[in-house]
Amino acid sequence: MLLTASDKTSDRITRKAWLCYLSSIVMVLLILPAFAADKEKDEETLRHANIVLQDMLNSKDISPTLLSKADCVLILPDVKKFGFGIGGEGGRGPLLCRGGQTFEGKWSAPAMYSVGGASIGLQAGGSSNDFVLLLMTEKVVNQVLNGKTKMGTDATAAAGSGATAASASDADILTYGRAKGVFAGVSLGGASVEADNDANYRLYGKTLTATDIVRGTDVKPTTDGQALVTMLDSKLTKRSK
Repeated sequence: MLLTASDKTSDRITRKAWLCYLSSIVMVLLILPAFAADKEKDEETLRHANIVLQDMLNSKDISPTLLSKADCVLILPDVKKFGFGIGGEGGRGPLLCRGGQTFEGKWSAPAMYSVGGASIGLQAGGSSNDFVLLLMTEKVVNQVLNGKTKMGTDATAAAGSGATAASASDADILTYGRAKGVFAGVSLGGASVEADNDANYRLYGKTLTATDIVRGTDVKPTTDGQALVTMLDSKLTKRSK
């Protein structure tokens, strides 16, 4: 039987549809193992964040006194391709806040956040791999928890190298960076931070907002998250004014 032009067109469309369907199945089968491994990467990020913050505190690169004045801390280990005006791929890490209405309680479970969208210029040479951001005001905490926050537009950010308690009052966020052991204050103008909802779902097994995690009282951290909370509680038992 001869096929008409219409029949041939219909046949091609059907075959393309089946190819797309089969390709989708193959992609799902390939992606599922990757999703299973993602939580391991999330936990690894928490471990790295713990190491980064401990190292910066032990070396006095970040003043424990200044950290004790912060409402929240965002730790971003292994951020890629940032520095000297070169745009980067970005990175992610945990945000932890003190509990209580006035941020005077113990540290919360960590909520995962991502950073990206702009180049980050170092004040003192090098390409920084690790960042620590101190959120110093309730205003900026609410901003970061409620959506994407752009440094310099939604929140003022100042390089934290050598920062004093007096300079802390001049910025919403103090920023620190480290590149292969070299410490420097960093400018985060133009960079954006926002909650990584996918990572938070993987870590906690349910849909939670960043506010649910860091301002709630019933979210239990994972093993590596608890290690980070315990470290912060042990080093900063009281909040400074």
